Amino acid sequence: MVILGIDPGIARTGWGIVSCQLSVVSCQSYGCIETEAGLPLERRLQIIREELVRIIKKHKPQALGIEELFFNTNAKTALIVGQARGVVIVTAAELGLEIFSYTPLQVKTAITGYGRAEKDQMGKMVKMLLNLKEIPKPDDTVDALACAITCAFSHKFV
Repeated sequence: MVILGIDPGIARTGWGIVSCQLSVVSCQSYGCIETEAGLPLERRLQIIREELVRIIKKHKPQALGIEELFFNTNAKTALIVGQARGVVIVTAAELGLEIFSYTPLQVKTAITGYGRAEKDQMGKMVKMLLNLKEIPKPDDTVDALACAITCAFSHKFV
Protein backbone atom coordinates (compact mmCIF):
# COMPACT_ATOMS: atom_id res chain seq x y z
CA MET A 1 0.00 0.00 0.00
CA VAL A 2 1.31 3.44 -0.94
CA ILE A 3 -0.04 6.38 1.06
CA LEU A 4 0.19 10.10 0.36
CA GLY A 5 0.22 12.32 3.45
CA ILE A 6 -0.69 15.98 3.15
CA ASP A 7 -0.36 18.95 5.49
CA PRO A 8 -2.47 21.52 3.63
CA GLY A 9 -1.60 25.18 3.42
CA ILE A 10 -1.80 28.02 0.93
CA ALA A 11 1.84 29.14 1.14
CA ARG A 12 3.24 25.65 1.77
CA THR A 13 1.51 22.31 1.33
CA GLY A 14 3.68 19.57 2.74
CA TRP A 15 3.49 16.13 1.15
CA GLY A 16 5.00 12.75 1.91
CA ILE A 17 4.76 9.32 0.34
CA VAL A 18 5.15 6.17 2.43
CA SER A 19 4.78 2.55 1.47
CA CYS A 20 3.60 -0.21 3.78
CA GLN A 21 4.71 -3.80 3.31
CA LEU A 22 4.85 -6.65 5.79
CA SER A 23 4.42 -4.43 8.87
CA VAL A 24 7.12 -2.01 7.68
CA VAL A 25 6.46 1.63 6.79
CA SER A 26 9.11 3.25 4.63
CA CYS A 27 9.52 6.66 3.06
CA GLN A 28 9.44 6.89 -0.72
CA SER A 29 9.58 10.65 -1.13
CA TYR A 30 8.55 13.96 0.42
CA GLY A 31 8.53 17.63 -0.36
CA CYS A 32 6.64 20.87 -0.19
CA ILE A 33 4.45 22.65 -2.73
CA GLU A 34 5.12 26.36 -2.33
CA THR A 35 3.16 29.27 -3.77
CA GLU A 36 4.15 32.92 -3.89
CA ALA A 37 2.31 35.34 -1.62
CA GLY A 38 1.74 37.92 -4.37
CA LEU A 39 -0.18 35.59 -6.66
CA PRO A 40 -3.98 35.67 -6.81
CA LEU A 41 -5.63 33.04 -4.61
CA GLU A 42 -7.05 31.15 -7.60
CA ARG A 43 -3.58 30.82 -9.15
CA ARG A 44 -2.11 29.57 -5.86
CA LEU A 45 -4.86 26.92 -5.62
CA GLN A 46 -4.23 25.97 -9.23
CA ILE A 47 -0.51 25.47 -8.53
CA ILE A 48 -1.33 23.21 -5.58
CA ARG A 49 -3.66 21.14 -7.77
CA GLU A 50 -1.18 20.86 -10.67
CA GLU A 51 1.67 19.78 -8.41
CA LEU A 52 -0.54 17.35 -6.53
CA VAL A 53 -1.66 15.71 -9.78
CA ARG A 54 2.00 15.35 -10.80
CA ILE A 55 2.91 13.79 -7.43
CA ILE A 56 -0.02 11.35 -7.51
CA LYS A 57 0.68 10.28 -11.09
CA LYS A 58 4.36 9.75 -10.32
CA HIS A 59 4.01 7.82 -7.04
CA LYS A 60 0.59 6.19 -7.57
CA PRO A 61 -0.68 6.17 -3.97
CA GLN A 62 -3.90 4.33 -3.16
CA ALA A 63 -4.79 6.41 -0.08
CA LEU A 64 -4.55 9.96 1.21
CA GLY A 65 -4.02 10.86 4.86
CA ILE A 66 -4.73 14.56 5.36
CA GLU A 67 -4.65 16.75 8.40
CA GLU A 68 -7.89 18.44 9.42
CA LEU A 69 -7.92 22.18 9.70
CA PHE A 70 -6.74 23.48 13.06
CA PHE A 71 -8.71 26.64 13.74
CA ASN A 72 -7.06 29.07 16.07
CA THR A 73 -7.69 32.82 16.10
CA ASN A 74 -7.26 33.96 12.49
CA ALA A 75 -10.50 33.15 10.66
CA LYS A 76 -9.30 34.60 7.35
CA THR A 77 -6.24 32.33 7.30
CA ALA A 78 -8.36 29.33 8.31
CA LEU A 79 -10.75 29.94 5.40
CA ILE A 80 -7.91 30.19 2.87
CA VAL A 81 -6.20 27.06 4.21
CA GLY A 82 -9.60 25.34 4.07
CA GLN A 83 -9.77 26.15 0.37
CA ALA A 84 -6.34 24.58 -0.18
CA ARG A 85 -7.47 21.52 1.79
CA GLY A 86 -10.58 21.30 -0.38
CA VAL A 87 -8.49 21.37 -3.56
CA VAL A 88 -6.37 18.52 -2.20
CA ILE A 89 -9.39 16.40 -1.26
CA VAL A 90 -11.19 16.93 -4.59
CA THR A 91 -8.02 16.22 -6.57
CA ALA A 92 -7.34 13.02 -4.61
CA ALA A 93 -10.95 11.89 -5.01
CA GLU A 94 -10.90 12.56 -8.76
CA LEU A 95 -7.75 10.45 -9.07
CA GLY A 96 -9.30 7.55 -7.14
CA LEU A 97 -7.56 7.77 -3.76
CA GLU A 98 -9.29 6.60 -0.60
CA ILE A 99 -9.34 9.60 1.75
CA PHE A 100 -8.72 9.59 5.50
CA SER A 101 -8.75 12.72 7.65
CA TYR A 102 -7.05 13.20 11.03
CA THR A 103 -7.01 15.91 13.67
CA PRO A 104 -3.62 17.23 14.80
CA LEU A 105 -4.28 15.49 18.14
CA GLN A 106 -4.80 12.12 16.41
CA VAL A 107 -1.61 12.53 14.37
CA LYS A 108 0.50 13.53 17.37
CA THR A 109 -0.87 10.65 19.43
CA ALA A 110 -0.22 8.11 16.66
CA ILE A 111 3.35 9.31 16.14
CA THR A 112 4.54 10.15 19.66
CA GLY A 113 1.93 8.68 21.98
CA TYR A 114 1.28 12.20 23.29
CA GLY A 115 -1.39 14.47 21.79
CA ARG A 116 0.38 17.69 22.74
CA ALA A 117 3.78 16.79 21.28
CA GLU A 118 5.96 19.67 20.11
CA LYS A 119 7.31 20.08 16.56
CA ASP A 120 10.78 18.83 17.48
CA GLN A 121 9.34 15.67 19.07
CA MET A 122 7.30 15.01 15.92
CA GLY A 123 10.35 15.50 13.71
CA LYS A 124 12.47 13.12 15.76
CA MET A 125 9.79 10.43 15.78
CA VAL A 126 9.09 10.69 12.03
CA LYS A 127 12.83 10.42 11.41
CA MET A 128 13.06 7.35 13.63
CA LEU A 129 9.88 5.62 12.36
CA LEU A 130 10.95 6.03 8.72
CA ASN A 131 14.65 5.38 9.40
CA LEU A 132 15.66 8.69 7.78
CA LYS A 133 19.14 10.18 8.04
CA GLU A 134 17.80 13.58 9.08
CA ILE A 135 14.58 15.30 10.06
CA PRO A 136 12.78 16.46 6.90
CA LYS A 137 12.52 20.19 6.29
CA PRO A 138 10.37 22.27 6.36
CA ASP A 139 8.06 21.23 9.22
CA ASP A 140 5.20 20.91 6.72
CA THR A 141 6.87 17.81 5.27
CA VAL A 142 7.23 16.28 8.74
CA ASP A 143 3.51 16.85 9.33
CA ALA A 144 2.64 15.34 5.94
CA LEU A 145 4.76 12.24 6.57
CA ALA A 146 3.18 11.98 10.02
CA CYS A 147 -0.28 11.99 8.39
CA ALA A 148 0.78 9.21 6.04
CA ILE A 149 2.19 7.15 8.92
CA THR A 150 -0.98 7.75 10.96
CA CYS A 151 -3.02 6.50 8.02
CA ALA A 152 -0.87 3.36 7.79
CA PHE A 153 -1.17 2.66 11.53
CA SER A 154 -4.86 3.57 11.87
CA HIS A 155 -6.17 1.51 8.99
CA LYS A 156 -4.03 -1.57 9.44
CA PHE A 157 -2.19 -1.07 6.15
CA VAL A 158 0.92 -2.41 7.89
